[in-house]
Amino acid sequence: MATPNYNYEKRQRELAKKKKKEDKLRERETRKGSPDGEFGENPELDPDHVQNPDGEPPLANSSQP
Repeated sequence: MATPNYNYEKRQRELAKKKKKEDKLRERETRKGSPDGEFGENPELDPDHVQNPDGEPPLANSSQP
């Protein structure tokens, strides 16, 4: 029976970690570089459906500046 090659397995795990880290970094760069930033992840929402910072939906006939 052949013995397990632990060095090969360890190297594969290291390569997988490195690839995952690079993918995360690349994703961060694309989010950072996009004009909408983090908040533009859901383009299906109209600006009319966005909530105010206090959690209330915006009023349609609001005359406040």
